[in-house]
Amino acid sequence: MEIILLQDIENLGDKHELITVKSGYGRNYLIPQGMAIIANKTNLAKLNHLRKQDGLRESKKVGEYQEMANKIQTEVLKIGAKAGTSGKIFGSVTNIQIAQVIKDTLGLEVDRKKITIQEEVKNLGTYQANINFHPEVSCVVNFEVIEE
Repeated sequence: MEIILLQDIENLGDKHELITVKSGYGRNYLIPQGMAIIANKTNLAKLNHLRKQDGLRESKKVGEYQEMANKIQTEVLKIGAKAGTSGKIFGSVTNIQIAQVIKDTLGLEVDRKKITIQEEVKNLGTYQANINFHPEVSCVVNFEVIEE
């Protein structure tokens, strides 16, 4: 079954992408949840129109994303976490916490879904995460996990 995605879905595809899925998955989950529509002639025509509009909108935002990436790359963020005596933290640092620290320290709104952490953060120390603002703009953010 061919469908058009209406939003980004991890491990499946990006917004406004035409993909093929099993009919049960599309009919019983994606379409009722409002995540996709069936790919027929009418919807394909709408898809082309939506892609043009999104392309124009995103091309305007690339400059903003580049400025945000430059600002984020120059900073080393400090994330506080409760830790034991051996330096092992209770729980782990997630992309939600990184997005919140970016908002608090730099005043920039970054969607948590665009942040990926390369390794599992379970100890105090310095780590890196990738932020993919746009297919053309991405950056690496350095953050340090310190004891609260």
